[in-house]
Amino acid sequence: MLSETRYSAFLSILRDELVPATGCTEPIAVAYAAAKAREVLGQMPEHIDVACSANIIKNVKGVTVPKTGGLRGIGAAATAGTVGGVADAKLEVLQSLTEEDIAQTKQLLAGSFCSTSLVEGVEGVYIEVLAKAGNSRARVVIEKTHTGIVRIEKDGVVLYDGRASVAKSEAADVAAAPDASSLTVREIVEFADMVRMDDVAGLIRRQIRMNTAIADEGLKNDYGMSVGKSLLRDENQDVRVRARARAAAGSDARMGGCAMPVVINSGSGNQGLTVSVPVIEYAKELGASEEKLIRALVVSNLVSLEQKSYIGKLSAYCGAVSAAVGSAAGIAYLQNGTYEQISASITNAIVTVDGMVCDGAKASCAAKIATALEAAIMGQEMGMKDGGKAFSRGEGLVGSDVDDTIRNIGIVGSKGMRQTDVEIINLMLKE
Repeated sequence: MLSETRYSAFLSILRDELVPATGCTEPIAVAYAAAKAREVLGQMPEHIDVACSANIIKNVKGVTVPKTGGLRGIGAAATAGTVGGVADAKLEVLQSLTEEDIAQTKQLLAGSFCSTSLVEGVEGVYIEVLAKAGNSRARVVIEKTHTGIVRIEKDGVVLYDGRASVAKSEAADVAAAPDASSLTVREIVEFADMVRMDDVAGLIRRQIRMNTAIADEGLKNDYGMSVGKSLLRDENQDVRVRARARAAAGSDARMGGCAMPVVINSGSGNQGLTVSVPVIEYAKELGASEEKLIRALVVSNLVSLEQKSYIGKLSAYCGAVSAAVGSAAGIAYLQNGTYEQISASITNAIVTVDGMVCDGAKASCAAKIATALEAAIMGQEMGMKDGGKAFSRGEGLVGSDVDDTIRNIGIVGSKGMRQTDVEIINLMLKE
C-alpha cells in the first residue's frame, strides 16, 4: 500500500507536468522568457539579445510559432513574446496576441530588434534573454524545464537566483522539476488503482478535453503533411489505425501553428498527445467507463514520465517513443491487464522502436508519432498474451525487470546518444 507521502508525490508529479501549452513548447518557452524580461524591464525594450542551447534551437527551427501568422524561429518567438506576451500565462504566453501585435512583431523582425546566438556546450533546456531600453537592462535565464526561471536581474541587481536557492521575489517564477526518477511501474499501477477521483479527475478531464479537441481540428483541416487524415483514407479504420491517426492529427495541427492548447507531458505537447489520445480512442472502442479511462491515463502519463526522467527533457531520443510506450501501458490497463501484462507491454514497446532519433520539432513529428504508436500497440498486444509475454532479459536492452529496462534505455537516450545529438544539431545549423 502506498504511503501518504508517496501518494502525494505522485499527485505532485502529475499536477506539475500535465499543464496546458499553446504550440510547440520550445518556441513558447523562448516567448515566455522574453515576456518575463519585458515585465522586469518595465517598458518596451529597444533591443533584445536571445541566447539558447542547441537543443532549443533544434526544436524551434522548423516549427511555426502559434498566433504569429506563420512566423518561425527564435527571433519570431522572442519578439512576439516581447510585444504581446503575458508572462503570467507561462506556456500559454502568446494566447492573447492581437493582429496589431503580429504586425508589430513582423515590423521589428524586419529590422534589428532581436539578435540570437548559440550557447556552446550547454545541453537540454537553456534560454537567456537580455532586454535593453536606454541605460536599463533586464536579464532572464531559463534552464532544465520550459518555465524554470533560475535567474532574474534588473540593472545589474540580482532579483532572483535559483541556483543559490535564495528566497523567491515577487518578480520570480520558481519552477522546480518534479522528481519522477523514483517512479516504478508497480507503484504506478498501484497508484492508478487507488487514487481518489477527486484528486485527479479535473486534471485528466482537462487533458482529455483539450487533446481531443486539437485531434479533431487536425482531422478537420489541412496542417503540415496531414498525416492523421492520410491514415484514415484507408478503408481499414480499426481502433489501431484510429488511435494512431488521431494522435498524429493533433501533432499535424500543433506543428502547423494551430493556437489550440494541448496538455503536455514531459514538457512536450507532442508527447502529451501521444500519451493520451490513443488511450482515449481505445476507451471508446472498449466502452470503458470514464473512471476507468481516467485511471488508465494516470498509468499512461506516469509511465512516460518515468522514462523521461532518465532520458531528459530534450535529447536525440525521440520523445514520441517514450510517450507511445506510456500509451501501450494505458491501453493494457484499460483491458484489465495485470501488472505482469502491463510490464510486458512496456518492455515489448520499448525494445521494438528504441532507435528513433529526434531531429527537431516540425511537420514530420506527426509521422513519427504514428510510427511509434504502431510499434507500441504491437508490443502491447504481444504483452497481453499468456499472462504477460515479453522479450527476455539480455535480448538487447531488456533488463532484469521492466524498470531496469526503462533505466537502460534512459542511459542510451541521455548518454549514449549525446554525440548523435551533436551531429544532428550541427547538420541542422548548416541548413
